[in-house]
Amino acid sequence: MSITSLPSQPTAKPLDIYWFIPVSGDGSYLGTEKGHRPADFSYLKQIAQAADRLGFKGTLIPTGKSCDDPFVTASALATHTESLRFLLALRPGVASPTYFARQAAALDRISNGRYLVNIVTGGNPTELAGDGIFLPHDERYAHTAEFLTIYSRLLRGEKVDFEGRYLKVKGAKLDFPPVQQPSPPIWFGGSSDAAIEVAAEHVDTYLTWGEPLEDVRLKLDAVRQRAKAFGRTVKFGLRVHLIVRDTEDEAWAAADKLIRHLPDEAIDAAQRKFAAESDSIGQKRMSALHGGGRRDNLTIAPNLWAGIGLVRGGAGTALVGDPDTVATRLREYQALGIDTIIASGYPHLEEAYQTAELLFPKLGIRTGTGLGHATAPGEFGISGTGIRVAASAS
Repeated sequence: MSITSLPSQPTAKPLDIYWFIPVSGDGSYLGTEKGHRPADFSYLKQIAQAADRLGFKGTLIPTGKSCDDPFVTASALATHTESLRFLLALRPGVASPTYFARQAAALDRISNGRYLVNIVTGGNPTELAGDGIFLPHDERYAHTAEFLTIYSRLLRGEKVDFEGRYLKVKGAKLDFPPVQQPSPPIWFGGSSDAAIEVAAEHVDTYLTWGEPLEDVRLKLDAVRQRAKAFGRTVKFGLRVHLIVRDTEDEAWAAADKLIRHLPDEAIDAAQRKFAAESDSIGQKRMSALHGGGRRDNLTIAPNLWAGIGLVRGGAGTALVGDPDTVATRLREYQALGIDTIIASGYPHLEEAYQTAELLFPKLGIRTGTGLGHATAPGEFGISGTGIRVAASAS
C-alpha cells in the first residue's frame, strides 16, 4: 500500500472528528503557568457546547489522578449538549466491572445514547499504586481482558457468572439497561503485544497515537491479524493534536509559540519522569520520536510535530499546517484504515473553532456554524449568498 500524499477531496468519505475536554486544565503555552486556565466546569461547558455546535462527533474525557472524574463531568455536560457523544476514559481495577457497567448504563440513558468508553489500562505503576493497583504490565492487560468480559456481557443484558484469575462475579446483572443496543461501543489503546491481544478479542475501536505513517500501518496490521484469529474485525481511530491556520507559516509559528515559554528544565524533568515511572510501550515510542526531549528533532514526518510530547505524557504529536495540507495528512491515515480522529489543541476552546472553521470544509464535514440565526450584514460582509460588500452607513 502506498502511503504517499493523497489528495484532499470533500467528496471522499468524511472522517469522524472528536474533540477533547481538558479536565486537568488548559492553557496557551506548554510547561508554564503563563496563560493557564483551570479546569472549572463553566469553562469545560464552553468547550463542550462549542464542540457540539461546531459539528464535532464527540469528545474524549481522560482519566487519572490529575483529572476531574470523567463520569461525573460527562453526566453534567450531557445536560448542556444535544448531539455530542462522550468518550470516557475508564481504568479497570479502580472499581468492579459491575459498578462501572451500572455507571455506563445510567450515563447512556441520561445522555440518550451518547456514551462511549475508552478503556485505559494504565502505564504508570507509581500512579496506579495510588489507586490500589499493583499488577505488573502484562498482568494488568490480563486483568483488563477479564474486566471487559464481565463489563461487556452485562451491558448486553446477560446474567453473568464468571471466575477468572483476577475477577469473580456470581449472578451479576443490570436491572437498568443502556439505550444503545446491543451495547455502547468500547474503545481501547495500547502498543504492547499484551495490549494488542486485548484489542483483538474485546474492543470495537482500537486507538493509536499519532506516529509516522509506516509505524501506524504496522501497528494496525498487527491488530487486524490478531483480531482475524478471533473471527473479529476492529475499527481504528487516531489520537493527535491539530494546529491548523490559514497558511503553513502561520501554523508553524503557532506551534513554535506553544513552546515559547517552555524551559529546558521542564523538558528534562518531564522526560526523566516518563523514563523512571512509566512502563508504557506507547509512551516509550512517543519519547523516542523526539529523541528523549531534543528541541532540534521535533518534525518527525511531513507536518507531524512532536513538540507537545516534550512535557505532555501520552499523545504528544500534532499535525501542523494549512487546511489543505492537514486534510491531506489525515486522508493518508484514513487510507491505512483510520476512520475517527480524536483531536485537541491548546487552548481547547479557541482551537475547536480554528479546527472546525478551517479544516472541516476540506474534509467534507458540515459544521454547525451558519445554521439557525443569520449574521446581519455589516462589518463581516456576510449575507445569504456568503459574499457581500458592507453597505455604507450613510
